Amino acid sequence: MNVPQGIVMDVVVLKIEDPSCFWLAVEECVPGLVYEVAYKNLNARMNQFYDRHKGVKELKPEVIEEGQIYVVFSEELKCWCRAVFQSVQCHALHHPLRCFLVDYARYSLVASDNIRVPLGLFTKLPYRAKKCSLYCTKPVTLHLDFCENTAKIGPAKRWDTAAIQHFRDLLKEATEVKAMVQALEDNVFQVFLFVTVKDEKICVNDDLVTKYFARYEEPKGNAEGSADDSDMEASLNAECVPVEFVGPTFVPRPKLPFGEKVSPRPETGLRGFSSVLEETCQRPSRVVNENTVPMVNATRGLPLKENKAVQTDSLPQFLNSDSLQTHTGENDQQFQGFQNLGEGKNFVFLSKKIEPSSVLKTAPLSDGLKKELVQNKFSGPNFTESYCWPPVASGYDLVAISHQGNDPLLYIPPVLTFLQLKSASHALPHSSGPVALIVCPGWRKAQLVFDLLRMYKKGCRDLHPVLITLEQNKEATSRVETRGCEVLVTTPHSLLRLLERKSWLLCRLCHLVLDEIEVLLSDTTEQVFTILDCYKKATARAWGNPPHQIVAVGTQWNKHIPPLMEEFMNDPYIVITVVEEAAICGNVQQVVQPCRNSSKIAELLKILDFTHTNLQKVLVFTDSENEVEMIHKALKSNSVVTLKKHKESKCNVSCVSERWRKMHSSGTPVVLVLTDDCLEPLGITDATCVIHFSFPSLRILGQRLQSMTDTFCTLRKDSSVDQEHTDARSVILLTGNSPCHAPEILGYLKHAGAEIPQQLHDLAARVLESEESEKLSRPLCASLKTFGICRNRTACPDRHQINVSIDMAQNIPDEMIKTPERVMILPLHIVHATNYFGRIVDKEKDQYAILAEEMQNYFKVPGHRTFVDAVEKSAFYGLCEGALCHRVQVVDIPAKEEENYDCKVTIKYIDEGRTSQVNSDQLLHLPAKFQSLPPQAVEFIVCRVKPIDNEIEWNPKVTDHIRHKIKGRLHHAKIVHTLGRTAWVDPVIRVSSLSSVKVWINEYNIRSEILSTGLGTDNPEHLEEIQKLCRHVLVSDYSKNLEHLSIKESTADLEKVSSPQDTSTEEDSPESCNTSGSYPCDDIAPTEEAEDSMLHQHKCYHPEIKWFQDNETVTLKVKIPSAADTKCEFSNEKVVFSARSGEKLYLADLELQESVFAEKSMCVIKDTEAVIVLAKEKQGAWCKLLKKKNIHVSLDFEHWEEPEEESSFTVGAGKLTFPAAGSEEWFDSSEYSDTESDE
Repeated sequence: MNVPQGIVMDVVVLKIEDPSCFWLAVEECVPGLVYEVAYKNLNARMNQFYDRHKGVKELKPEVIEEGQIYVVFSEELKCWCRAVFQSVQCHALHHPLRCFLVDYARYSLVASDNIRVPLGLFTKLPYRAKKCSLYCTKPVTLHLDFCENTAKIGPAKRWDTAAIQHFRDLLKEATEVKAMVQALEDNVFQVFLFVTVKDEKICVNDDLVTKYFARYEEPKGNAEGSADDSDMEASLNAECVPVEFVGPTFVPRPKLPFGEKVSPRPETGLRGFSSVLEETCQRPSRVVNENTVPMVNATRGLPLKENKAVQTDSLPQFLNSDSLQTHTGENDQQFQGFQNLGEGKNFVFLSKKIEPSSVLKTAPLSDGLKKELVQNKFSGPNFTESYCWPPVASGYDLVAISHQGNDPLLYIPPVLTFLQLKSASHALPHSSGPVALIVCPGWRKAQLVFDLLRMYKKGCRDLHPVLITLEQNKEATSRVETRGCEVLVTTPHSLLRLLERKSWLLCRLCHLVLDEIEVLLSDTTEQVFTILDCYKKATARAWGNPPHQIVAVGTQWNKHIPPLMEEFMNDPYIVITVVEEAAICGNVQQVVQPCRNSSKIAELLKILDFTHTNLQKVLVFTDSENEVEMIHKALKSNSVVTLKKHKESKCNVSCVSERWRKMHSSGTPVVLVLTDDCLEPLGITDATCVIHFSFPSLRILGQRLQSMTDTFCTLRKDSSVDQEHTDARSVILLTGNSPCHAPEILGYLKHAGAEIPQQLHDLAARVLESEESEKLSRPLCASLKTFGICRNRTACPDRHQINVSIDMAQNIPDEMIKTPERVMILPLHIVHATNYFGRIVDKEKDQYAILAEEMQNYFKVPGHRTFVDAVEKSAFYGLCEGALCHRVQVVDIPAKEEENYDCKVTIKYIDEGRTSQVNSDQLLHLPAKFQSLPPQAVEFIVCRVKPIDNEIEWNPKVTDHIRHKIKGRLHHAKIVHTLGRTAWVDPVIRVSSLSSVKVWINEYNIRSEILSTGLGTDNPEHLEEIQKLCRHVLVSDYSKNLEHLSIKESTADLEKVSSPQDTSTEEDSPESCNTSGSYPCDDIAPTEEAEDSMLHQHKCYHPEIKWFQDNETVTLKVKIPSAADTKCEFSNEKVVFSARSGEKLYLADLELQESVFAEKSMCVIKDTEAVIVLAKEKQGAWCKLLKKKNIHVSLDFEHWEEPEEESSFTVGAGKLTFPAAGSEEWFDSSEYSDTESDE
């Protein structure tokens, strides 16, 4: 499409005069228009070029022509702009000229000294500001006739002030502006304008008319309109040929006027336009503004020439288009450096030169610290440490990204060394507060850092590290003691809670360390920048001139690192030892190009584009020699000069390297097709574009990107990935059969800020689903069970879906099914604060207590203790520990080197749930009579509570507190969900008695106890997520698995009791509610009642169904709004319907009274219901629909055809009569009674 006529485009309003005269700029990428990226590139290159050549006389015009394009320096915008000369203000000094800035829609007075000749390359892009008028919308006004005393609204020549103000107000208040071009008249685009104001979409043309500010005027005839189409096509792109955009990268692709296409050009800036535009655009410039009639006037002091284009042929050689190439200056080369050191093939990206300290003896550390490192068998420094230690030990700011970026030893030794300097501590105020602050993403990492500080403090004087992980209680802050603290280790949330009470804490702070910066800036962005602001304010108030240092280390680059460096760091050192992360920092543009496998060569040809001013050096990577030959042959047949290299190719490495260098230096574009194993011998680091013909893994991607390190751009302050100004590109060809590396590539591209096509998301989802199916033998993810969510499913080794054969275990304790609303549990093994293993104790007869006593008496007899000779995996044995005897199962046996080898075996206590290692010679034969009782261990998980501060595991403080409180003590609990031998419980209450008055009281509620510590918070989605996890099992295999699952909707407290068997609960508790589950239909058949009860327990509702019949069919109307995931299965005597509506799952299992034709029956889904039509096997009337009664099924009286002579319906041998509404007989009538809500 050459002209975006009829297309709705996002636009920016640049200038408003009235509804018939305003200027717009196209904001989005629209076929036929050059978009904002190209203008940003143009402005950047113009400023770079004219700033560099300010004193060149040849750039100053000898002749000024009115209506001609120039480049002027705008004092208001502080940049060089394209402008059209209009008139001369003779009263001003130095002949100021009135110009119209064609890209900004502004009028400006410019001194003649600030006018320059435009380079031919700078005139090729169309003007950004498009002059527009509302299509067919003309002004009206109120015409007053004082003679006839009338007032009429009629046409006007100009817009009223009120109309202009209303028009401006609409555009000012709009949060979104769109335009649709309809015609071109006198170089003015006629548009429909659409705005969004307060979530309301408004057509501005219609709005002005409806408010009587304007009227509609019929457009001109078709002849005129068609004649103007060519003008509009040319004017939209002014001097340049039409531009279309190809593929998801929106790369400009020039197109010749009569449909003859030029090869695609991947550059989004001026380079991609230059050669083709110079060859195809020879017509003179046109100005799109209010100056439609050219005028030539003399300007005093400046010679003018008439009807003559500005000549640039006399410019010196250095002003050709090559001057626009972005070269790395001396300062830039100081900023970035790349090294491949030794045979270890290590890579490092440096912002400034660093002499690495690879030997501990010469490392810039204190002697005492070196001694401690040696004593603790420290093997470093490693490659990353050798570059990080020198700047940190010297007190400089540092950003380090490395695979070892989560190792605290990257910064601990040099920070401790710097703290030992007397000159560093001499200027500090004599007050309390830390000198160094280490912020870690979680309590576990903080604990690790604190342990390392205590380990190495012996080599340092006066080092007093303190670890602070604060609860949410206000009292916790007052208990913190920081007196004498030199190094404080904490988390972002804990530090901010501490600063609320102790705002003076940072008054002595000199060193701030951000550990695992990518996690801190991803999960706690706001908190980290709040801490940085506090640090900045504290350093600004510091007395004297104490040192200040910020160190940030991590494993991945983050988009928030550039603002961190700009606002809070002082010329930091950057050390990156991961190639793919250095590519993000170096602004390499990452592109994913979806294509079919059969069209990969065609896509490759589109990407490859060369002009005389844009000499690219392209590497095409593939993983097979056959593909190298195929690609090489295809490119040669398309006249692309191509090199190739693989292990079997005849040309050696030196020959290919030499040709690579010579071809580019001679002005020939270079394409090299190669396999991955050939890159290292070639040693190429100056490629400008890498094309991944074969889909890479993340490791291979890093290796390939290393070939572009010389073209990595320097880091800019405004963006970490400023892809509009990058020269380096990495293009991945994505096909449907790309390999299993899609998830890791997707994760990399996400944090690189690249545009990701939906195809890659879909492919990654399929790969993850496949990987998940391979983990079916793994245990269910512990985090998913404990908190309802797993933060990193990709890296988690456990499964995240139900495996019926594992999770629906047999031998479930009867108490879990009989009375799940009230059970006695005995926690014996405490995993953490909300996860325990133990037993369900039968209140009437404890079978395990009887078994334990019998086992103890049996093994007291010495002759009964028979030790095992050969241990078998999964077999049951006995184990005596002191006076206690246990049943155990062997779960793991190490490989034996010799026969009769006594080794450590891993066992599981099947009645307690814990595991341990014991010597195999400690295991006893267990008689069969002691194996008849199923294993009693059950896993208990307390619902609706999780750690504070978005932590992923419980703080040991709360776990120790709960372990001390509950282990080995009976508790009353309500089971709200079960999955195999795992029970989710809420609440869990310890009940104790006052024997003197025979009263039972609730001593504590475990969930409330956790919350009271301040280390836990509410987790309302927990149970719902678990139910979602199990929901598909209910739908797919309801009949088989129903008896193994018990899901309760209510999380109510226990009912009041007044004895040990019927305990009391906390009165007036928000967790308490009535647990009664009775139904109003007492006479329903037991099997039906049980099924309905189970449906409610599973959050699986029975829909309301109404039915009617004719002689051949039976029609069922299932009332279910917005049904999704519907499924209807027919058999001769049964219909099973299931669907989801919102968060509810509906299931109807209907056993029919008569037979139907399953293949002729059908189900149709409508907005508010599903209609099921059953084809009767035998024609005639049915006396009943179902074999068994169902309160949810009733007659549809609106469609039932009643014979006139009958006053009631005949059903079978009797008549159906309806008693008074509300009477008890109503529920006793028949299956056709109405139903209550499924709630």
